[in-house]
Amino acid sequence: MKIRVLGAYGAEGLGQRPSAFLVNERTLVDAGTVTGALTPSEQLEIEHVLISHSHLDHMAGLTYLTETLACFSAQRPLIVTSIAPVADALRTAVFNNVVWPDFAQIPSATTPILKYRSLAEEAEQRVGDLWVTAVSVSHSVPAAGFIVHDGSRGFVYSGDTGPTQALWTSLRGLTGVRAVILECAFPNRMRALADAARHMTPDLIRRELDKLPPDVPVWIFHIKPQFYQETADELSRIDAGRIVLLEQDKTYSL
Repeated sequence: MKIRVLGAYGAEGLGQRPSAFLVNERTLVDAGTVTGALTPSEQLEIEHVLISHSHLDHMAGLTYLTETLACFSAQRPLIVTSIAPVADALRTAVFNNVVWPDFAQIPSATTPILKYRSLAEEAEQRVGDLWVTAVSVSHSVPAAGFIVHDGSRGFVYSGDTGPTQALWTSLRGLTGVRAVILECAFPNRMRALADAARHMTPDLIRRELDKLPPDVPVWIFHIKPQFYQETADELSRIDAGRIVLLEQDKTYSL
């Protein structure tokens, strides 16, 4: 399984793109950026998009991806998948012919660019060539983390979350988990803001590690660009052998 980091940050900065990961060239996990990282031909290969929640830094790239697919007359619909509250938010608040065209009706309702799929929570389901389990996490809006695997190996993606439990509980007894992709938005001195927005800081991650399988690497994403170095320095003091800061435009193999 290959995971290409299209965007690794919790916001947009100079040369820094919001969170998005391309798995095996066909499935996006979040879509904060897409067209800024992929050629049109690469975009046309995407079949499924897992969206953790409706905030712009996790789905803004989806709007431009649908435009690319429409302009190039894509031969199949793009399936946008999440838990029901997230799918409903995208349908009613974004692709609503006010913020962005309703690509579930373009070019027609029978041959749309975009289709929605709601996942039952905490139940493993097939998404393309992958198996996915969606688990609600603790954020300021309805949000899901995902357990993703190909039948033999996989990863856990936290999406945006503060301290949580259900996602980690769902890992118990699973084999083949090669990485936990965990958000960290703010440095420790901004703990009050992190708590209010339900995000992680390095100190909170230190505590969260006790809930995770001890032998699984933790890949960090979603650091706010304005505080990147400060947050990275604090993370480096936790567990240098286990904590990895994901690099934009790099492909990781599991």
